[in-house]
Amino acid sequence: MKKDPYQVIKTVSITEKSNSLMEHNQYTFVVHKRANKLEIKNAVQLLFDRKVKAVNVINRKGKTKRTRFGTGNKPDWRKAIVTLKDGEEGIDLF
Repeated sequence: MKKDPYQVIKTVSITEKSNSLMEHNQYTFVVHKRANKLEIKNAVQLLFDRKVKAVNVINRKGKTKRTRFGTGNKPDWRKAIVTLKDGEEGIDLF
């Protein structure tokens, strides 16, 4: 099943750690829960027109939150750290 690149990559994750990774040509994205590394790589290459060297994927468990009605869970999500090839220009996120 081939996914649309806009469905694979949901958003860019901008945190302190991801900002420090940008100096090393690595970018962090929140991706679809069922997207695999190859789909993520193809989506980044199509959307940002950059060559991808590697993709690392992390599954994150949703946090448990307390409310006045009991407890609930935030949804689980998936994060991908994409490394661009050497010599590639960085992605302009700001």
